[in-house]
Amino acid sequence: MQAYISELNDAQRVAVVNTEGPILVLAGAGSGKTKTLTYKIAYLISKGIDPFNILALTFTNKAAREMKERVELLLGTSNAKNVWLGTFHATFARILRSEAEKLGYSRHFTIYDTEDSKRVIKGIVKNLNLDDKIYKASTVLGRISSAKSSLIDADDYISNAELIENDKIMRRPEMGKIFKTYSEKCFVASAMDFDDLLLNMNILLRDFPEVLNKYQRLFKYILVDEYQDTNYAQYMIVKKLAANNENITVVGDDAQSIYSFRGANIENILNLKKDYPDIKIFKLEQNYRSTQNIVNAANSVIKKNKNQFYKEIWTENQSGDQIDVVASSSDGEEARKIASKISSLIEEEQMVYKNFAILYRTNAQSRSLEEALRAENIPYRIYGSISFYQRKEIKDLIAYFRLVLNSNDDDALLRVINYPARGIGKTTLDRLIVLADMHKVTLWDVITNSKNYNLESNSGVLKKIEDFVLMIQSMKVLNNTKNAFESASQIAKDSGILRDLFEDKSTEGVGRLENLEELLNGIREFVENKEEDEDAQIKTLGDYIQNISLLTDADTDVTNTEVVSLMTIHAAKGLEFPCVFLSGVEENLFPSLMALNTRSELEEERRLFYVAITRAMKKLFIHYAESRFKWGNLNFCEPSRFIDEIDPRYLNFVDNFSFSKPKTESYIPKQEKQEKPYKQKGECIKKVEKTPPPGFKKVYKSSSPPQTQNEKQDFEVGMFVMHEKFGKGQLISLEGSGDSHKAIVLFEKQGQKQLLLKYARLKII
Repeated sequence: MQAYISELNDAQRVAVVNTEGPILVLAGAGSGKTKTLTYKIAYLISKGIDPFNILALTFTNKAAREMKERVELLLGTSNAKNVWLGTFHATFARILRSEAEKLGYSRHFTIYDTEDSKRVIKGIVKNLNLDDKIYKASTVLGRISSAKSSLIDADDYISNAELIENDKIMRRPEMGKIFKTYSEKCFVASAMDFDDLLLNMNILLRDFPEVLNKYQRLFKYILVDEYQDTNYAQYMIVKKLAANNENITVVGDDAQSIYSFRGANIENILNLKKDYPDIKIFKLEQNYRSTQNIVNAANSVIKKNKNQFYKEIWTENQSGDQIDVVASSSDGEEARKIASKISSLIEEEQMVYKNFAILYRTNAQSRSLEEALRAENIPYRIYGSISFYQRKEIKDLIAYFRLVLNSNDDDALLRVINYPARGIGKTTLDRLIVLADMHKVTLWDVITNSKNYNLESNSGVLKKIEDFVLMIQSMKVLNNTKNAFESASQIAKDSGILRDLFEDKSTEGVGRLENLEELLNGIREFVENKEEDEDAQIKTLGDYIQNISLLTDADTDVTNTEVVSLMTIHAAKGLEFPCVFLSGVEENLFPSLMALNTRSELEEERRLFYVAITRAMKKLFIHYAESRFKWGNLNFCEPSRFIDEIDPRYLNFVDNFSFSKPKTESYIPKQEKQEKPYKQKGECIKKVEKTPPPGFKKVYKSSSPPQTQNEKQDFEVGMFVMHEKFGKGQLISLEGSGDSHKAIVLFEKQGQKQLLLKYARLKII
């Protein structure tokens, strides 16, 4: 047995050396699934399996890159780079380029990203004279994406009475027409979006048996990472490719299935035994990432889910600190406490900024957190913001690259035909679009044969269009003989983009020029890296475009930057940090109000909470606010049910004004506690008061909290009061009573505020 196998624990080793037949590796959080998958690839090659016969599919380029690097360390570079190892989309794009002509595409087809697709859809909505507020590009694209993920193309969609009726109910009766037009435009432009890569791969395997047979014989061993995240289209491709040999290993964790909104189907992993009755199941249950307290807390939460594979995750790591549960009076105070804690941990424990992540359920929560971090002079980065490749100047130059490679790419042509400015105005562009739509041809067809299509314009504009065509054609000739960097550099010069940005001496202009320089540096590095493409003698511009077209935010390594990372929990999956803050752990926010209708929805929210907990390596802080502004209105919140579901032995309820010393006699032993019922919209469930074991503090969450100082005072309109945050103010209105006793106070510096008296801690002055 190979020496490196001894580096695996017993469970990992068994999963690696079992190579024949269908296998499911249930890999708990932090259990070394990537290592196991990597070693299995190495083990197969060491047994004499040709690397070209191994297909390994991941969800991010980052994961694929890490796996390839690990295989290289184990076996050497030559073996590692021959494995078909990449993301679903990159791998299928590679196959589709080889087989493109069978589907009527050019092998240099363009891959549209989300912004490209939205631009095309906006143009369609405008041309159809539809209301762009009803037919928002993001909404339309989401609907189209959902259909394609279920292998429903435009023709299937417009012939499906149920889908059409649903669109009518949603007051978007033209959705099918937009879908059909969008598909036609993409096809004419020889372009595919991300969903098309999956849809067309299925069509290729369905309609061309010889192609299916070819790849079934090629891929004798198939390995799939994060199988719980696969959608129907991915599931069907993998099932077809594995049908001959059934030497398929899937690695995943049903407890981390959190992407149903993207089409991921947890049933794909839960029902594997139906697809492969003789499947072997191996469990990786040892966690190498987190402390015992964090692991045990996560276990106590996920046990509440009914629909799951049973696992008991454990660790040999230290017990670690208890998880602090911190209440705040408002979202602003919550943010300030988080920022303050980060500052103190950096000062007292010599931690650094990149050790910290702040996670939240929705992007909108970042505002107050950003303000608090800026106030503390803490550098941060919001993970998922505009990426390098989405910046305008980068998109502009890449559009030139796309047009040189694929003249049918209308989106690219429209972006650059008048940038830098050439005097080809909007009126001329509108005429071009009308003619292309009328004759069902591309814009390139129209501008290269303007006389045939009766393009009406003055001779000056026609000459400018002719010059643009000649420029692109000369770039095409150059590209045929040059590598990616040489072509890109020349295109940047000949297009006029470099000159245009060089002449802009503003701070923004200098920054944009630096971004272009960085892009060209990246292309040079790509060309000099000989390991990227074994088949090509030189690295072409087409190779480079294929590579960057499939990059996503998930491929960015946020842990290497010396900043605090802010991100949604969905974006945090697959990452880990020494110290994690969970913000806004409140009912109707987390779990989301939209996820309380069915058990399956609530269970996915619980899996999301499990993912959040297991991102933490050493320290975890759970924060909730007792009030939060939503749509300009102050809402009063209660702690999430998920906090109740954590065994109290692993929690430390931090003291503040809404906390109180518990009464030991009210403690209910854990074994006597009944499972909390599901809370429906608008329903209030009275909680049984319980007190944690000695040494723990308790947040009062009953309908009758301890009497506060404010309830003992007699407030009257006109009184002057002092608030610890807002300062001095005057009472201008009082309403309600008891728990709902509210005051409207006009503060000298902060303006008018509405406060709940039981929490406000106002002092009469």
